[in-house]
Amino acid sequence: MTISNETKVGALTTVAIVLLILGFNFLKGKNIGGKNTHYFAVFSNIQGLASSNPVVINGKQVGNINKTDGGKDMRRIVVNINMTEDVTIPDDAVAVINKSLLGNVQMDIRLGNSRSFLKTNDTIKTIPSDDIVSEAMKKLDPVLYQVGNAVKSLDSLLGAVTRVIDPNAKKNIEGMLDNLNKTTASLAISSASLQGLLNAQTGTLAKTMDNVSSFTGALKTNNEKISQTMSNLTTTTDKLSKLDFEKTLTALNGTITDLKGAVGKINSNTGTLGLLLNDTKLYYNLNATSNKINLLLDDVRVHPKRYVNISVFGRKNKNGPLLIPLPDTVNAPYLINP
Repeated sequence: MTISNETKVGALTTVAIVLLILGFNFLKGKNIGGKNTHYFAVFSNIQGLASSNPVVINGKQVGNINKTDGGKDMRRIVVNINMTEDVTIPDDAVAVINKSLLGNVQMDIRLGNSRSFLKTNDTIKTIPSDDIVSEAMKKLDPVLYQVGNAVKSLDSLLGAVTRVIDPNAKKNIEGMLDNLNKTTASLAISSASLQGLLNAQTGTLAKTMDNVSSFTGALKTNNEKISQTMSNLTTTTDKLSKLDFEKTLTALNGTITDLKGAVGKINSNTGTLGLLLNDTKLYYNLNATSNKINLLLDDVRVHPKRYVNISVFGRKNKNGPLLIPLPDTVNAPYLINP
């Protein structure tokens, strides 16, 4: 039986198409020889996850992504997972999408501890996750913060150096160094003065110590006299302690009381002294009497014949009596009526 060329070409074409389909599915990770298990997972962001991306459990690929469907609003993207390995997945497992630095995206399934397992076409729980770049940036954030602080410190240091290089700041530093030199010179002078003060032979402190030594030597020499003086002082204090101070104080209080009474009488209008000090009328009367006596004495001195007439041939003095003191007695007490 002869097979025509057309039949051969058709058969080869059919075989090629079948092999192409099988190879394409194989490359996509589909299980060609058996029944595949499918699961679903819902994400709000699949981070570039596409068909044929691997599905990994604990680092081993157990399947691939069959397809993704976000609908019209793209708010919930449903991912169809094709399992190429016969594995059981607990119902508390979670799916998370991870992205590497090179841009490769895969789905990791983190197994749970439940004794119940998912069935085919069940939905796996999902959790959002940052890609590796975001995680790296999170880890780098503290380092970048410290680097920023270091840059700020370096900037402050450079600013300080710039201010130091500034001519005005340079002059200020030179002035500060000059003052420091003057202070050092003053300290040297003070140190020399202190050294002179502490000199064992000629220093002021040495002389002071010599004087103290002389004083203590004098005290030691006169120790007996000092002891005798202290003994006399002790005897005196003993005698004073034996005195009856109570009687003395009583007598003193009595004297003070009498003195108060006398002063009270003087301040009152009773008695001559009290009247003299407190009664102006008595004072004026005494002053007038003194003035009259003074006038009388002056008149007797000037006109004695008026009071003692012993003349035989003389005539009688008819002059009137004195009415004012004589010039030599003008300072005599004279009453001026208020």
